[in-house]
Amino acid sequence: MRALLVVNPAATTTSARTRDVLIHALASEMKLEAITTEYRGHARDLGRQAADSDDVGLVVALGGDGTVNEVVNGLLHRGPDPERLPRLAVVPGGSTNVFARALGLPNDAVEATGAILDALRDGSERTVGLGLACGTPGSEDAAVPERWFTFNAGLGFDAGVVGRVEQQRERGKKSTHALYVRQVIRQFLGEPSRRHGAITLERPGEDPVADLVVAIVSNTSPWTYLGNRPMYTSPKASFDTGLDVLGLSRLSTAAVARYGTQLLTSSPERGPQGRHAVSLHDLSGFTLHSKVPLPLQMDGDHLGLRTSVTFTGVRRALRVIV
Repeated sequence: MRALLVVNPAATTTSARTRDVLIHALASEMKLEAITTEYRGHARDLGRQAADSDDVGLVVALGGDGTVNEVVNGLLHRGPDPERLPRLAVVPGGSTNVFARALGLPNDAVEATGAILDALRDGSERTVGLGLACGTPGSEDAAVPERWFTFNAGLGFDAGVVGRVEQQRERGKKSTHALYVRQVIRQFLGEPSRRHGAITLERPGEDPVADLVVAIVSNTSPWTYLGNRPMYTSPKASFDTGLDVLGLSRLSTAAVARYGTQLLTSSPERGPQGRHAVSLHDLSGFTLHSKVPLPLQMDGDHLGLRTSVTFTGVRRALRVIV
């Protein structure tokens, strides 16, 4: 089997020496071509080339969730076709690694590589569902191209936090959990519509859900991690079902304290609940409209401001080594 290893040299939790060790370990088991990414979007381009090739059977992404997202979007540039497309394996190298951990892989890159090699020898894999988002037809965002996401997306507050974190990282700050907490506080203090949301969720055959301040879309659970603590916005979300949504219609000081505490104590059985929380499970398609442009994020990548985004849950989209 020929395999392509996509290496993000800026992966925050792996050194150059560690990456060399991982490359040698993988190369001992397969015909491996390792390529180091050189620009934003390079991993997507490499995934596209692998999808269009005749002999690449496996693509290994060594990096964080952003690298994985790019590879997935490259692999699926013609749409999902699990039986034809190369399989995906993920070696976690970022600060959070939500997708890899949701698959049950160790968060340590060396241990994860060992688990992947064992899975390849045993023929262990699963076909996972993914989320797809695009600009809503007929809206001012209609020309925004579609994009796949592996574990979550968000419109509003949480996407604003992601954007603030990216700005700090561009200024040379390290991606730490303390950095995220500081940006959550700053986003809250600067949130103009935290008491009266601008987002409306629409889905076929159902009444719209209006006045949301934030809408968090989950393709799996947990939503993210604070250190090693998993946080569950939609505990029932799964790679085997459609998309789940948690919407919050108020972010007052009291509401933030309540829902923040619920997130910190959330579990696979219980997520945030309350009068200003809306939880929806296993949706195949829906649209988020906003009265004003709001930040959008997918898989922890800030994508700018949007006023209307249509989401689709696509089951059995890609084969993954686990």
